[in-house]
Amino acid sequence: MNIGIIALNSKKSLIEDFCVAYKGILARHEIYATGTTGRRIEEVTNLHIHKFLAGSLGGDKQFTEMIERNDMDMVIIFYNPVIVSSREPDVAKIIRCCDQYNIPLATNIASAEMLIMGLDRGDLDWRIQYKED
Repeated sequence: MNIGIIALNSKKSLIEDFCVAYKGILARHEIYATGTTGRRIEEVTNLHIHKFLAGSLGGDKQFTEMIERNDMDMVIIFYNPVIVSSREPDVAKIIRCCDQYNIPLATNIASAEMLIMGLDRGDLDWRIQYKED
């Protein structure tokens, strides 16, 4: 499955820790991330990450386009909801897009752990059938 990961600046360390903890599960899937997040995940996990541009340079648009093509099966976004910056990806747009296209979405560590464990159990296998229809 294709898993999209974005972490805004204040959450980069958290996403690194998350990816290290769940490296075994992530290694069995294709991981897509915005530029800096992807590079940092690669450095700490040694996983291959498909990297878009940095979020503020258009990576968020590339991410959204992949969702709109139904090529993303799950999205994890770690962000601080009280910090809004034009230099950060458009998180609200990505969240709306996931809702519109029925893409499972986690926006914090608790929901991300639930999704990743569900992925490991096969709870998201419905995405395979959904994409084939």
